[in-house]
Amino acid sequence: MRTTDLPIESALGPLIAALIQGTAAVLVAQPGAGKTTIVPLVLIEQPWCTGKVIVVEPRRVAARAAASRLAALLGERVGDTVGWRMRGDTKVGRATRIEVVTDGVLTRMLQTDPSLDGVSCVVLDEFHERSLDIDLGLALCIDAQQGLRDDLRLLVMSATIDAGAVAELLSDASVIEAAGRTFPVTTRWLGPATPKLQPRAIAEAIRLALAESDGDVLAFLPGAREIRAVERDLGSVAGVVVLPLHGALPSSAQDRALGPAPDGRRKVVLSTNIAETSLTIEGVTAVVDSGWARRSVADSARAMSGLVTMRISRASADQRRGRAGRVRPGLGYRLWAEHEHALLDEHDPPEITQADLVPLALDLARWGAPDGSGLRWLTAPPPRALVAARGLLETLGVLEPSGQVTTHGRSVAALPTHPRLAHAMLRAREHGHGALACTVAALLGDRDIGDDRRDADLASRIDALRTGTRTPGVDRVRRDAERLRRRLGVAETSAFTVDHLGVILAFAYPDRVARRREQAGRYLLANGVGAAVAEHDNLSTSEWLAVAEVELLGDGGDARILLAAPITREELDLAIEPTTATVAQWDRRTRDVRVQRERRIGAIVLKASPFDDPDAARHALVDGVRIEGLALLPRLDDASTFRGRVAFCRGHIGEEWPDLSDDALLEHLDEWLHPALVSAGARRRADLARVDLLHAIRAMVPWSLLTLLDQLAPTHVTTAKGTRKPVDYSGDDPSISLRIQDAFGWYETPKLAGGRVPLVVALLSPANRPVQVTRDLAGFWRGSYKEVRAELRGRYPKHAWPEDPTADQAGRGPRR
Repeated sequence: MRTTDLPIESALGPLIAALIQGTAAVLVAQPGAGKTTIVPLVLIEQPWCTGKVIVVEPRRVAARAAASRLAALLGERVGDTVGWRMRGDTKVGRATRIEVVTDGVLTRMLQTDPSLDGVSCVVLDEFHERSLDIDLGLALCIDAQQGLRDDLRLLVMSATIDAGAVAELLSDASVIEAAGRTFPVTTRWLGPATPKLQPRAIAEAIRLALAESDGDVLAFLPGAREIRAVERDLGSVAGVVVLPLHGALPSSAQDRALGPAPDGRRKVVLSTNIAETSLTIEGVTAVVDSGWARRSVADSARAMSGLVTMRISRASADQRRGRAGRVRPGLGYRLWAEHEHALLDEHDPPEITQADLVPLALDLARWGAPDGSGLRWLTAPPPRALVAARGLLETLGVLEPSGQVTTHGRSVAALPTHPRLAHAMLRAREHGHGALACTVAALLGDRDIGDDRRDADLASRIDALRTGTRTPGVDRVRRDAERLRRRLGVAETSAFTVDHLGVILAFAYPDRVARRREQAGRYLLANGVGAAVAEHDNLSTSEWLAVAEVELLGDGGDARILLAAPITREELDLAIEPTTATVAQWDRRTRDVRVQRERRIGAIVLKASPFDDPDAARHALVDGVRIEGLALLPRLDDASTFRGRVAFCRGHIGEEWPDLSDDALLEHLDEWLHPALVSAGARRRADLARVDLLHAIRAMVPWSLLTLLDQLAPTHVTTAKGTRKPVDYSGDDPSISLRIQDAFGWYETPKLAGGRVPLVVALLSPANRPVQVTRDLAGFWRGSYKEVRAELRGRYPKHAWPEDPTADQAGRGPRR
């Protein structure tokens, strides 16, 4: 029997009506409204709901908590009317009507049965978290609804969301809103923020919160490592139990953090961002926010993904603070200054814009939409990142270039782990290392077995599993490894071994094999990224590493290697087939072309020798000009007047005249410079001296315009005395310079561009010193010429200074 005193009750009538009249709705309900625990129970009571209701939660702990709460309201156990389904953990029965699943499970359900036979409604809860899988799940559900199941109901629920955009995506679905049950929270600013999280500062803030409040305290931290550090700094606090909360904990430990404090004591919960919105933690009246979160982010500039510890958004900070006001007025402590708050991003970006898209690319290919087109996305996957993900899957033999899934790809998709790890498991099985690969995949999928990762050596994690120490993390990895062994069809070995860890990682991460540079601990990855381990790390002297996990640093410098294993050259040859190619490039050190035949693994050169390839050398020479600039071309001045004339025509006649500016020439080097290099047989920088650049640049101007150039922008003009004077096109306007006597006989200023533009005439004294600059010769003769004549005729008596300089005979013969 469901309760009726929650704020969500006011929205149930409109919601039921919306799902009778249509097949989709958006429910915006503030925290504490009761949407997660009431709405699914209402849905299964509706006449149209003859099948199951699938409730999708973005996190395992939230799925378990929601299912437990729903079952408790019915007075039942999980597995009766309400069950849960997540990777490696399923509790459903024949009578189950409500299945609470994680977002990844929804995708697998759709891939197995696109029509979702037996399902009446899919509820996407906490949609504002915008996980990659929940965005994909919505896109696939819409596609299934439109193509296969027009009776399937879709309900999107969230506390904060752009409801209009989601409703439009769902073909103008109804939007229903419900108030929450919250209390005011007073914010305490404990800034300024520090460049890195300081566990001791968090511990001090928690002690302050315990002193200033009488309820439980919830502290937000980036990850399990920081949670353990703060727990150590807190030490023992009288009357207080300190409980961690993160996704890698066993369910029993998570339940302790979510439930009431034992024996009437107060509780401090140290949590990652899983407690931001989708969980109810009893008794919390104070929140301590570190302001940090850790996310897996794909760095398109460096062509790889890794963990990044970053500042949270303002929206995330508000969600965290709101947890203090669920039961009564509370306190929110922020470890940054109030003026710094405005510097935070307004919202967290959807995960699909930042995450590793390799699993998504495989899911889309299996759905028949390898590039994502044809699906309705709230936020489409970035095309560049999706292309890169498809490229990796092609490298692993999972996809054909056409986007079709290969036979090997179908085997990869059948394994419940990341495609990289599934590929490694299958390849390792071929070589007799399948059991070890399953352990590696389970460990990498878990990320935390209770240690603080003081080194990057994967072997130390395997040793932790080998010792037999019973910790929740170790037990969980062992269970996951056993599950993967069953799926792969391999038997457990009698003992763990670390001998083949490197080759297993190379199977999974061929783009992350790394070769040591000159400095100990510094490596170059096959994808071209620099990476490092600490010099005191056991791995720092290894010539070759296979890298599983990195942390991308925000400054764009070397990534930090978090997890790797040594690998031999023989194992490399087994895992990766090196490529051989001609590499021609501009050498910035010698400032010349270098052409080599290279055998390489990605960016790592195994062997190189000089090679003669004229065309490749010319392309590298073009790249050199692109890098160094046009100043690298010694004969560019030969074309300066021609370029000026064309620029003049472009500016005064029209844009049909081509752009020959420096920027334009650099942009189109392949069109004009490369053919000129071919004609000149140029291969090296020294050969540029014989390249006819004027001819090359002239070829960029259509013949029809070239025939007009001399008329519109002549190289010279002829004076009244028959002298040819060069026109200077280097300034803003074309100009000529001549002695004043050479201008006698000209009544008006010569005009260019078909009479549109007068020349700028710089008149000089007989000693070639400036006298006057004018565009109006006629005005000069009528006006200031008299003063110039009076001043200069005495200084230069041997030169002609006629009273009428425009007369035909002016300036001819000696002065009288």
